[in-house]
Amino acid sequence: MTVETMPGPRPDAVQAHRGASALAPENTIAAFRKAAEQGARWVELDVALLGDGTLVVIHDVTIDRTTSGSGSLSDMRRSDLDGLDAGSWFDGRFAGEPLPTLDAVIAELGALGLNANVEIKQHAHHRSLDQLVQTVQTAIAQRAPQTEIMISSFDPEALRAMHTLEPELEMAMLWGRPPEDWEAQLATIPARTIHMHFKALSIGLLEETSKRGIQVRAWTCNNPVQLVSFWDAGLAGVITDDPSLFLP
Repeated sequence: MTVETMPGPRPDAVQAHRGASALAPENTIAAFRKAAEQGARWVELDVALLGDGTLVVIHDVTIDRTTSGSGSLSDMRRSDLDGLDAGSWFDGRFAGEPLPTLDAVIAELGALGLNANVEIKQHAHHRSLDQLVQTVQTAIAQRAPQTEIMISSFDPEALRAMHTLEPELEMAMLWGRPPEDWEAQLATIPARTIHMHFKALSIGLLEETSKRGIQVRAWTCNNPVQLVSFWDAGLAGVITDDPSLFLP
């Protein structure tokens, strides 16, 4: 069996993790553009609130790792985004790349023809869960008609709150390894999708989830060989730093 003949996902089952983050600075518009250039149809991105309630696309609770600045999101306002460089840490070619708001990213997704898996980050400085999910709802409401959105989180409360606001959207529960009572936990949201670490996959779990109509996607896998045995068992998708590895 060659790489070309190995079982693999449909093109629309490949999600670019924080954009094409192997090739461009994560969670930036540059990374989302790179994903589109590679032929990805979906990107995964992280959202959290600044202290003034601005919703930004970033994984961490501080800006230290992925920008030229430092400090906690809790101490920042929208005006503090001006002048931040979210690209040079990755490569000098991306110098000046901004730390984007979700509003800006949603607009760009429409232009790029991309769909988004929006991962909601719950942080201690957030004023309330209601503020967080309502701000997410306001941002995604501005999406282009062709842009599809799904919501994911490690926090079931965030998924429950989003489901109440947006019952038509797909909700995905994030786990490193699903707990034994995964079915009961999904039912409380309700959600019918699991996003789990690829190293915790098993044929038995995929058989059980498939019987119950539950979709499973694997994160964050960057080697197609590691998923070969799982596609025919029912794996629904992959979240990867380099979507070109899984795309034809």
